[in-house]
Order: sequence, then structure tokens, then C-alpha cells
Amino acid sequence: MGLNNQMEMVKQKASTVVIGVLMWAIIIAVCGSGAIIECSTVTSLVSTCSAFIANGSPDPLPGTPCCDAIVSLNAIGDQRFVCRCMMGLISTNGPNATAIATLPGFCGVSLGFIIDPNTDCSL
Repeated sequence: MGLNNQMEMVKQKASTVVIGVLMWAIIIAVCGSGAIIECSTVTSLVSTCSAFIANGSPDPLPGTPCCDAIVSLNAIGDQRFVCRCMMGLISTNGPNATAIATLPGFCGVSLGFIIDPNTDCSL
């Protein structure tokens, strides 16, 4: 492996760490401030998975920034709210709904609900 390839790998790992830290900082700031979280927060987190969502599953597999974002959805705390936002995402992203629904499984995360148009988020 050449020096340029090693440098590129280091840059990619560093950017992944920075993205992860920024996502956690946003969630902590929003959740800790007692502010009302909007679906735009959930949408922003899920947008880190855009390559996976656009291309479907299982190729390409979601990467670390994407899975960190999906893990971050649990940190929001109000899973009914997250559920409603996720249902909104799959309804507006019809062709990509299956890819969105598979994200938690590919990332090894349980959100406490199934991402499916028939899911009742009020429970």
C-alpha cells in the first residue's frame, strides 16, 4: 500500500470520527436543552445514510457515519417521536423505503419499532 493510499485512509477515518462527534454533540445539545426536537433532526441523521438509501441494500453496506447516526436515534429518547419521523421519511421516499427500513438491522440497532408503513407509532 502506497503512502498516498495510507494518507487517504487516515483522512477518511478522521472525517468519520469528526462526523460522529458532531452528531453526538447535536443530539446532546438538543436533548439536554429541553428543546423540542423536530423531525428535521431525525432527517439530518438519516441523511448520513444517503448513499445506502439511494443505492438500496445490501450494496453498498451502510458505513460507520451512517450506523453512528442510526445509533444516535436511540439517544433522542422519545421513540414514538422517532417512529413518526421515520414513517414520514418512508412515505416521502417511496422507492427507497425498503432501504430505510433495513438500516437498523444492517447497523445492529434496535429502535424499538419496525420501520413499516403499517407501524402504529402511538403505542
